[in-house]
Amino acid sequence: MGLVGESGSGKSATSLALMGLLPATASTEGAVRLGGANLLALDEAAMRRQRGSEIAMIFQEPMTALNPVMPIGRQIAEAVEAHHPKLKRSEVKERVLRVLHDVALPDPERRYNDYPHQFSGGQRQRIVIAMALVNRPKLVIADEPTTALDVTVQAQVLTLLRRLRAEYGLAMIFISHDLAVVGQVADRIAVMQRGHIVEMGEAAQVLRAPQHAYTQQLLAALPTMTTDRTRPLASVAPPAVS
Repeated sequence: MGLVGESGSGKSATSLALMGLLPATASTEGAVRLGGANLLALDEAAMRRQRGSEIAMIFQEPMTALNPVMPIGRQIAEAVEAHHPKLKRSEVKERVLRVLHDVALPDPERRYNDYPHQFSGGQRQRIVIAMALVNRPKLVIADEPTTALDVTVQAQVLTLLRRLRAEYGLAMIFISHDLAVVGQVADRIAVMQRGHIVEMGEAAQVLRAPQHAYTQQLLAALPTMTTDRTRPLASVAPPAVS
């Protein structure tokens, strides 16, 4: 499922609500059901057992998601140990190395004890993806995971996510402000404006024949190979305030 909308539309707030990571001052209502459990009804101890094992998140900026003073292998190992405390240290390391191989991080055995600043931006994003996947969750939320990457690395990460989704049997919510990116990975697309879903449907249908004016504006703002570069791109009009 691709979740699309401009900055401030509520995409990340929605993902944090799903993960139970909103600030204490926030309130939620309704239900979020995963494997029969309503995540919004769980206390913090029960949610902590779900978070990382049943539902996990890939954050958009890996340098803020990773601890700069801890080796990357140890950081991923902590996620395993939190949910599998009876595993031996050697078994934990084996799991970590396996997932680092799965995300195609070069030479993970040698780099297990390296620190985040010793990796490129694309490699750090692979490490964050590995951390989210190491416990084989049922649902992964990818919050704009390619925003901080250049176009070439972005394409590599999108290809990686498509492959891992198939290999791991994942359900994925892919959050982005870019309909073109979402169209490469999503089966279905939900368009969010001001905290509300204004359009939802099969990805090809939403991209080819959008029904809502806001979705039409988002698509019109995308540059194409035939875009006249002498004219300004279309912009998304602000919503009317009643």
